[in-house]
Amino acid sequence: MASSSTSRSFRTFTVIWFGQLVSTLGSGLTGFALGVWIYQETGSTTLFAMNMLAFAIPTLIMSPFAGALVDRYDRRWMMILSDTGAGLSTLAVAVLLLTDNLEIPYIFIATAFNAAFTSFQWPAYSAVTSLLVPRDQLGRASGMVQIGQAISQLLAPAAAGALLVTIGLEGIILIDFATFGVAVLTLLVVHVPKPAATAEGEASKGSIWKEAAFGWRYIVARPGLLGLLLVFAVFNLLSGINAPLIVPMILDMTTADVLGYMASIVGLGMLIGTLVMSAWGGPKRKINGVLGFLMLSGGATMLFGLTPYLAVMAIAGFIMMFAMPIINGSSQAIWQRKVDADVQGRVFSVRRMIAWSMTPIAYAIAGVLNDNVFKPLLVEGGALADSITGRVIGVGPSRGTGLLFIVLGFLSILTAASGYLNPRVRNVETELPDAELKTIEDELQEQAEDVEDLQPSASTAD
Repeated sequence: MASSSTSRSFRTFTVIWFGQLVSTLGSGLTGFALGVWIYQETGSTTLFAMNMLAFAIPTLIMSPFAGALVDRYDRRWMMILSDTGAGLSTLAVAVLLLTDNLEIPYIFIATAFNAAFTSFQWPAYSAVTSLLVPRDQLGRASGMVQIGQAISQLLAPAAAGALLVTIGLEGIILIDFATFGVAVLTLLVVHVPKPAATAEGEASKGSIWKEAAFGWRYIVARPGLLGLLLVFAVFNLLSGINAPLIVPMILDMTTADVLGYMASIVGLGMLIGTLVMSAWGGPKRKINGVLGFLMLSGGATMLFGLTPYLAVMAIAGFIMMFAMPIINGSSQAIWQRKVDADVQGRVFSVRRMIAWSMTPIAYAIAGVLNDNVFKPLLVEGGALADSITGRVIGVGPSRGTGLLFIVLGFLSILTAASGYLNPRVRNVETELPDAELKTIEDELQEQAEDVEDLQPSASTAD
């Protein structure tokens, strides 16, 4: 019976996962196509970046309140609300486009509404996963969730580029709207149990403001989780500085078509990483999956900046992206096992808000740091051009950026090492007790035990 209930609960998760996978692919198509449309219409990289901010800022603001609402109401219906609202905001863009009324401000507004609804998605999806998946399968489930992101990153740009030529932006947006319908349909046909109430969850109930703040208090009271969150926040700051510099750095060295090939290789690394995490589930001690692969990613970042050889850079980028699903999947498994099911919405929302709050800061300082500090150091006649650094990593337009990558990669390794040096973070899996997570497996087992309790009276009648 236990084996049967485990299989059934994982099948339920797989149905939801499939719907979200399809929706993620559709959103990837629209995200890439809208970015192309904005740039083609305006020629402004500033407006392109503002559309990214139009998504990021509402997500950060809404996250704590979204988490509180996710814990108050049925998680499955919160996911349906999220998918429906995001789908309708996407449909509004299609209607404006078809009626020749689409303008840049309307895109920003639609993007902000999309972000507001999407802010419910991640905490609800994470909490639902905890209720559906047995504890020993959480790492595998986290890997599966990231498959959609990897496939979207690998396939969406090429697919959207081809579809823009054949069916146009409006056709792509309508496809995206249909994928939201698939996600909603899969949620409507499954059953998700309610989380078991805990004393801490009951005590935290109150106004929406009190419940939104509870997630922060919950994390602070657990130094291991707080330390792990701070490690991620610093790493996101460092990797966020890297992100906007990769394309300009490579374009300083080669042509756009070679950049495309390299991007495909890097995206393949993330896809393979998700497949490995889905099959493997990560190391037995998930903290090693987080901190060990953070070190691997930092080393690959240093290699990416160290060499001017594109083939080596592609391999380094592959390793960087291969590590990400294992890092994220291992971290997610720790949080899902250690946070009580009835408060996961609030806790996970605050967790994401803090971890992601570094990204806008990183984007803001990346260009200034690169253009005004590092890049001038290793151009011809630069301060480090004739030094050992210049002789090792080379001199040229991309080499100062390469030096910045080396520094950021080294700091990433130090960040992971600080996690190992902190005993609360290093021992978070053993020091913190597992949360009370009532999965479908537990629910079916309880039903089976109720039936077994009736068996003796039936057998005595024989």
